[in-house]
Amino acid sequence: MKKLFTLLLLTFTTAGLYAQRGIVSGKVTDQVTGEALAGATVVVDGATGGVATARDGAFSLPVEAGARTLLISYIGYQTATVPVTVTAGQTLNTDVSLEPTGIQGGEIVVSASRRAEKLTNAPATIQVVNAKAISELPSFNVAELLGRQKGVDYVRAGVLGIGINARGFNSAFNPKNLQINDNRFSTLIATGLPLGALSTTVKEDIERIEVILGPSSALYGPNAHNGLLNTITKDPRTSEGTTIALGAGNQSVLSARLRHAMKLSDKFAFKISGEYTKGTEFDFTDTVYAGAAAYPEYLLDPEFNSLRGEAQVYYSVNDASTIIAGYGGSNSNNIGNTNAGRNQIRDWQVHWFQGRYVSPRFFVNLYYTLSSTDSTYAMNRRTVNYWSYKNAGFSEAVSREKSISSQYFKLSDTTGLNLARGALFQDKSNRLNGEVQYNNSLGSIADFIIGVQYQRDVANSNNTYLIDANGAIEINQIGGYLQLERKFGTHWRAVAAARADNHDLYGFNFIPKAALVYTTDNSALRLTYGQGIAAPTILNLEANIFGGLLLGNGQGFTIREFDVTTNQPVGDRTVDKLVVEKIKTVELGYKAQLGKRVFLDANVYYNSSENFLSPAIDAAADRELFDHDNNPATPNIPKIKGYAIKRGDEDLANFTTTTTLPDGSRGADLVLTYVNFGQVKTYGFDFGLNVNILEGLTGILNYSYFGYDLDTNDPKNDGNRDGKVNENDLPINTPEHKIGLGLNYSRGNFFASAFGRWVAEYDFFSGINVAAKTNTDLIYGGMPVVENARVGTSFNYGPLGGFFNLDLGVGYTFAKRYTLSAQVVNALNQDVREFVASPTIKPLYSVELKVNLPGISRK
Repeated sequence: MKKLFTLLLLTFTTAGLYAQRGIVSGKVTDQVTGEALAGATVVVDGATGGVATARDGAFSLPVEAGARTLLISYIGYQTATVPVTVTAGQTLNTDVSLEPTGIQGGEIVVSASRRAEKLTNAPATIQVVNAKAISELPSFNVAELLGRQKGVDYVRAGVLGIGINARGFNSAFNPKNLQINDNRFSTLIATGLPLGALSTTVKEDIERIEVILGPSSALYGPNAHNGLLNTITKDPRTSEGTTIALGAGNQSVLSARLRHAMKLSDKFAFKISGEYTKGTEFDFTDTVYAGAAAYPEYLLDPEFNSLRGEAQVYYSVNDASTIIAGYGGSNSNNIGNTNAGRNQIRDWQVHWFQGRYVSPRFFVNLYYTLSSTDSTYAMNRRTVNYWSYKNAGFSEAVSREKSISSQYFKLSDTTGLNLARGALFQDKSNRLNGEVQYNNSLGSIADFIIGVQYQRDVANSNNTYLIDANGAIEINQIGGYLQLERKFGTHWRAVAAARADNHDLYGFNFIPKAALVYTTDNSALRLTYGQGIAAPTILNLEANIFGGLLLGNGQGFTIREFDVTTNQPVGDRTVDKLVVEKIKTVELGYKAQLGKRVFLDANVYYNSSENFLSPAIDAAADRELFDHDNNPATPNIPKIKGYAIKRGDEDLANFTTTTTLPDGSRGADLVLTYVNFGQVKTYGFDFGLNVNILEGLTGILNYSYFGYDLDTNDPKNDGNRDGKVNENDLPINTPEHKIGLGLNYSRGNFFASAFGRWVAEYDFFSGINVAAKTNTDLIYGGMPVVENARVGTSFNYGPLGGFFNLDLGVGYTFAKRYTLSAQVVNALNQDVREFVASPTIKPLYSVELKVNLPGISRK
C-alpha cells in the first residue's frame, strides 16, 4: 500500500508540474460599497476544487490554458459568471464586483456531482450552511443549524445530543445518512454511526456544510442512503489569523475554542484548532424494567465533556497542486441513545491521520481512523444486573462489581447462577481508507469523473459486544465509480453515474444514478433517478451482546424444529444472512432566483424501498404451520418449537448457552438477531422560500410533507414475525408535516435571528424504545401501546413532535475584532420532546465572546 501510494503521488505530482496552465488573480468586492469580500468562492465551472478569497478579497487561482468560465459566489450576493481566456505560464488579472441580493441560492457547491457548480444547477436537493451562519451562531454546537434546513428530520436528545435524518425510517441507531468531514468518513467503525459529539472538528474551522437529501450512494458508496452531510473546513492559505471563542450557558455549559491559521511561505501553510466543552444534561432518568419491577438507571452520570482538536499542513507543490497532511483527535464523555436503552460513554477517543493530494485533474486521499474506549457501558443492562444481585442479598460492593459482567439467576435461597450478561462496551477498532480520482473531458462527447475507493475495517471489541474472541474482525470492501456529464445546447445537461461495490460479507452491488437538468441564468428544472444502499454494519453482522442473547446475522442461522406434542423433529429451516437495504428514488426539482429578492427551491420525490433491517427478533421463534395461502392452519395442527442450532457453519454452542434437544443435538430456544424484510413506497414534498425583505433582513419559509404506502396484506412486511403487519413492523418514525419560519438580520456590526420549527405529532418505535399515542390494538414488546405507561421493557412518554420551538439569537461586533452574541433555544418554554428515552428540551441560554485577530503580515 505504501509503495502504491508513493507511486501514485509521484505520478500525479509530475502530471501537475507539466500541465499547461496560467493564473487568474484579482479581488472580489461589494458592488455597492466597494468593500472587500473575504471568503468568497472562486472556481472554474466544472472543476473539482477552487479557492476562497483572503481577508482583503484577493484570490489567485491556477487555471488550465484556454477559454474558461469562472464562478464567483458569496452568501447574499448574485453569483458572477466571468468568461476568461488563459494563456499558459501567464497571469491574468480580473477584479470582480458582486451585486448584493440578500438571499441565499447562489452558492457554489461540490457535493452533488463531486465537482464545482452553482447550487441552482446541482442535480440534487442540496442546501448549504455557510460560514457566515456558523460564525453568527452563539453556541458550540454547530449541528443546531441543521434544524433550519428544509426536509431535514432534526431531533435533539438533550443539551449535547443532536441527530439528523431525511425522508423517513429514523431510529435510535441510525447509520443511513453518511457524514463526511474533509473527504473522511465521519463514522464509527463497528456501528457505522455518525461521530456526532465524538467529532474532532471545531466550529470555528468550518467553511460550510453541504446537505444533500436523497440517495447519494453512486458517488459516495454504501450508507449515503437517505442523504449526505458534507463538512468542509477552511483553507489556511485564505483564512489566516487567530480566533478565540469563549462560551457559557445554563446547564453549567462552558466552552473554550481556538483556531490559528498561518501562511509561512508561498509553499507552506498550516492551521490548528482545539476545543474543550463541558456541561450537565437535563435532569432525566429513564426507567429500566426487570420482570415486573421498575428501576432508575444505575450509575447515571449527567455530566458531559469533550476535548477535541485538529492540525493540518498544506504544501503547494506548484501553482495548481497541493499536498495536505492532517491529524485530528477527541476524547468524550456523555450519554448516547441506542435501540437497547442509553449508554454511558466513558473516555471514548477518536483519532485520524490523513494525507491528500489535490490537483485540477487528480485527487488522492489516504486516511486511517482509530476508535477506542475501555469503560463505556449499557445503563439498562447494568441496571438489571445490579438489581439481580442486590435483590438476592448481595452487598453493595459485590452488586456494583458484578453489574458490569453478569446477571444473577436465583435457583434457591442459597444458590444461583452467574449468567454472562456483560454491560461493558470496549472498542479498539481501526479503519483504513484510500481513494484515487481522476477527471477530464472527452471534448464535445462528455466530461467525466472516475474513481476507485478501498476500505478495510478492523473491529475489535475485546469480546464485549462482537464475535471477536479469536481476534479482531477484518472486513474489506472496494468500489469504483464513474460519472459522465454532457451539455446539449445552451440549456440542457445530462448526468449519468454508476458505482460497483464488493464487500467481503454482503457481496457485490451495482448502484446507478441519472439526471436531466434544464438551466437558465437563474433557474433550473431537473428530473433525477437514483439508487442507494444501506449496508449492514459490523454490529448487525457480527454482534455478540449480553452473553449471546443477541447475535449478528452475517452468516445466517439454522433452526431445528420439533413437534411439541411428540418431541419429534419436523425438519430444519434457515434464516438467511443479511443483505443490503435498497432504495430507488425518482425526484423532480425546481430552483429559481425570482428577481433579485426571492429564491425558491422545491422538490417532489417518490421512493421504493426493500430489504429493511428488522428490529432484533427471535430467530428461533415458535410458530404455527401455515397453508399455501399463508392463513393459520386449523387448530388441530400442532405447534412447532424452534431451536437455533447453527450460526453459519458453526455450532451455536460456540456463541451462547445451549441445551440438549430431543434428538440429542444442542440448541437455544431464544436467539435475537436481525433479518431483512419487506418493501414500502414513500413519497414527499419539500418547499423552501428565501426572501430579501429589505436591506439586511431575510425571511425563510420551509415546508416538508412525508407520506408512505405499506401493504399490510403482504406477509413479507411482517418484520417481527408475529403474523400481523402494522406500524411496529416497519417504523416510519417521521413526522408527516414540518414547517420552519425564520428571520435573519445582518447589517454593519449587528446581527440577529429568529427561527421557529413546528413538527407534527408522530409515533416513534426503535428497539425497546416507544414514543406513541395510545393504541390498545397495537402490541409492542408483548404489551398494548398506552401513553404514560410501561410498554414492553420501556416507558412510553407519548408521541414525539406536536410542538412549536422558537430560537432567538443576537450579536454585535466591536472594533472589527470582538463579537459578543447570545442565544436562547426554546424561547417560549414549550414542551419539546424530540426523541425517545430522552428529556424534554427546556430553554437553553448561551452567551459567547469571540476575538478575531488578523494574520501576521510577512515581509
